[in-house]
Amino acid sequence: MTYQRIVPAELAYANDGVPYSAAFDDVYHSASGGLEQTRHVFLAGNGLIGQSGNGSRWRGRECFTVLETGFGAGLNFLATWQAWRDDPARPRRLHFVSVEKHPFRAEDLRRIFAGWPPLADLSAQLADAWPPLVPGLHRLHFEGGAVTLTLAFGDAAELLPQLVLAADAVYLDGFAPSKNPDMWSDALFTALFERAAPGATLASWSVLDDMMFRLARAGFALEKRPGFGTKRYMLAARKPGATPAEPPLPQRIAVIGAGAAGSSAAQRLAARGFDVAVFEAATEPAQGASGNTAGVFRPLPSLDDSRLARL
Repeated sequence: MTYQRIVPAELAYANDGVPYSAAFDDVYHSASGGLEQTRHVFLAGNGLIGQSGNGSRWRGRECFTVLETGFGAGLNFLATWQAWRDDPARPRRLHFVSVEKHPFRAEDLRRIFAGWPPLADLSAQLADAWPPLVPGLHRLHFEGGAVTLTLAFGDAAELLPQLVLAADAVYLDGFAPSKNPDMWSDALFTALFERAAPGATLASWSVLDDMMFRLARAGFALEKRPGFGTKRYMLAARKPGATPAEPPLPQRIAVIGAGAAGSSAAQRLAARGFDVAVFEAATEPAQGASGNTAGVFRPLPSLDDSRLARL
């Protein structure tokens, strides 16, 4: 990945009090109500809530994955997390993956979050866990590991092709195509299609003809639905094919070796609810190369916030 320093978003407000980007001359959500817009367009548009407020597409799933273009201030993630919490038949795990080129600073996020009282509990947790603004992938865990947020800081055109996932729902968000055309390109739509599972859905507030043509050319089947607020229509799309059945997962897992790799694998598996047994020949963990203290004196500096650099 080509290193490009992250330029944080500069928080401003439009005359109506909506968070605004001077760099793109556009607002972060509808003046008619950001949370209501998110629920109407992205949650209902992807079949995650209905008019009754109950989820549908993710019910009974082991894991449900959402892929988003444009994290912004995190409203879509917080609303999805809240919907997951409120649904008794929610999937066991929720994985939310979002790309953002210009993330906010933590202090600016807290200012924005103050205007979303219904999300106060969740937004406080997000602000506390907010990562440093360096390019690359950042993974945050909530709800004891049941909710995972993977943030990709950088250019979507460069980062999306590097992601390996099969999204069940896609949130096509971001500033208007006229303000930020790079986020609505053929290459980006093709990357989204390739990272969507068969039967995956996509939703967007935009129904521009050129955008819809590009999405159709990428392979999505499109449908216009009633929009939110002053928008007459919104877009609901689907990747052709049937949603694949989830293979049965083992409930008990054996990990051989209690070195750095084995211990890390056991910790993450346990966080996901598995019964893990670790088998180690030595009497204590990390008795082999993983216990070598020389690494303390030989750090590996890195331009990005990589796992190897953290180690």
